[in-house]
Amino acid sequence: MGIVDEDIERLRSTVSIVDTVQQYVALKRVGRNWVGLCPFHAEKSGSFNVTEERGRYKCFGCDKGGDVFTFIQEIEHLDFPGAIEHLAAKAGIQLNYTTSGQSEERSRRKKLTAAMNEAVEWYHQRLLESPDARPARDYLRRRGLAGDIARQFKLGWAPDDWDQLSRNLGAPADVMQDVGLSFRNRRNKMQDAFRGRVMFPIFSESGEALAFGGRILPGSDDPAKYKNSAETPIYMKSKTLYGLNWAKADIAKKDQVVVCEGYTDVIGFHRAGVPRAVATCGTALTEEHVRLLKRYASKVVLSFDADAAGQGAAERFYEWEEKHKVEVLVARLPDGKDPGDLASSQPEALMAAVDKPVPFLKFRLDRTMRGRPKDSPEHRVRLAEDAMAVVNEHPNKSIRMLYAGEVAAELSMPVSDMVRLAERGTRRPAIQVQQKRSRGPVQNAEFAALVLLVQDWDSIAPWLLAELFDDDVNRMAFIALGEADGDLSKAIEIAPPDAVDILERAAVVDLNLVADVEARTLIGAACRRELQQRVRVVDPEGMVEDRQARLDLEALQDIDPISALAAAESLLGWLHRRSEERSDGEH
Repeated sequence: MGIVDEDIERLRSTVSIVDTVQQYVALKRVGRNWVGLCPFHAEKSGSFNVTEERGRYKCFGCDKGGDVFTFIQEIEHLDFPGAIEHLAAKAGIQLNYTTSGQSEERSRRKKLTAAMNEAVEWYHQRLLESPDARPARDYLRRRGLAGDIARQFKLGWAPDDWDQLSRNLGAPADVMQDVGLSFRNRRNKMQDAFRGRVMFPIFSESGEALAFGGRILPGSDDPAKYKNSAETPIYMKSKTLYGLNWAKADIAKKDQVVVCEGYTDVIGFHRAGVPRAVATCGTALTEEHVRLLKRYASKVVLSFDADAAGQGAAERFYEWEEKHKVEVLVARLPDGKDPGDLASSQPEALMAAVDKPVPFLKFRLDRTMRGRPKDSPEHRVRLAEDAMAVVNEHPNKSIRMLYAGEVAAELSMPVSDMVRLAERGTRRPAIQVQQKRSRGPVQNAEFAALVLLVQDWDSIAPWLLAELFDDDVNRMAFIALGEADGDLSKAIEIAPPDAVDILERAAVVDLNLVADVEARTLIGAACRRELQQRVRVVDPEGMVEDRQARLDLEALQDIDPISALAAAESLLGWLHRRSEERSDGEH
């Protein structure tokens, strides 16, 4: 099955590659060629060349090249048949297919799409011009959706009448029924499917109308706030994303897509200067959606209540991250706010949330731990169990272990215990609380670091400074080890008695520790303490440095070891400067 070769060649000879490329790229004639800035990579001087005589293009910067079909495939993210159909539609060329069945199917789809496109224009003109649409125009004006916004997104108005669309559109009854615009009532009369609603048309990624979402006006007695098109031969909700036709260029440019819940959320992001937003059409995010988005970007930012999705969604997201090589993140919006509201009241907050999204697991973990009491061992144990249950949803053990270190630091609990739970991947981890505790050193992040220093000095020593140790005895033990260059016997000779006891315990304890995890945990805990003590900093330079420290804390958990190491080095320098400032102040 496919498009007949004669039609492909006819299209090739008809379509101008220069005219086609100029719809996307500003070209300038240079000799026999046309030159412009490459649309496939960032550049300041034009290296993108188009030759009409040979019907080819070539970028000498990124090495992309081909014919007009290749160009449309690349720029529109289409397969070869899709590119052919795209160009044929623009050129007004009727395509034939290698089987009659396929030809008939394509012809039928074309009729259905044409009816939907006509309906979009009919509803849109009603909104702009009809007296009965005044309440709809007033509603959209209050929501910031009137004027240019209404025109850009082709918003419309379905009159509160039985059959105005059915009578005026002119499409055959079977076509109107197949696309869900009309239905036959009990009297066998054609009746409009949408009545008395503001219309949000849903387009394919190439810009063809597929379906509608209709919203009632405030004060209506209709219990259904939104009415959405059912699935049709041209519309499948699991494979369609509202707004992708407008967003795809910015998505590809920024390598990021923002996924919302509704039509007004997408429009809100556009109003706030974030035109790379799309919405699921009344369904949860599906693998088909992810597969579609992967063609444009590798980062999928969720802008809805991702926490409410719970464990089931988490498992799907982690699976898709691995399978489709995407990164699922979350835009942390202010509580109780949606993108549509923020676009009017706080557009800068909307942009900031998208610019600094957090990994899905981190978002879930923060939500689990936020606001929970930590004032007793029992509270901390319960919180640790809940937190580790969230962490252990992730299938990657290395990632679980890193987050386990973060949980341990936040709750001042033994790092080794959390890491052990992460290694097991237990979904309902249980932590045993000892009824009696010895007076010896607590096996927290500091003690874990000392264990590694004693047992494997070179694995962790380059990461550490004395400023990381909040406990005086632990700090003295570290200093003694440093002066002895990691030699335990020499360190014991020069250390104070309390520190000697710590070192001796560290030498014999059997803990399953990972140097990278322990170092990050210790650095993170020390930096959080320092930031808590510096809440009253007012000098501009100090505020800038503290702000960077908070960013480095987030980067410290990065999976990429190079990024994490850079963040660790930056934080160590910041801690050292803070320590020197205190020393200078004391003198």
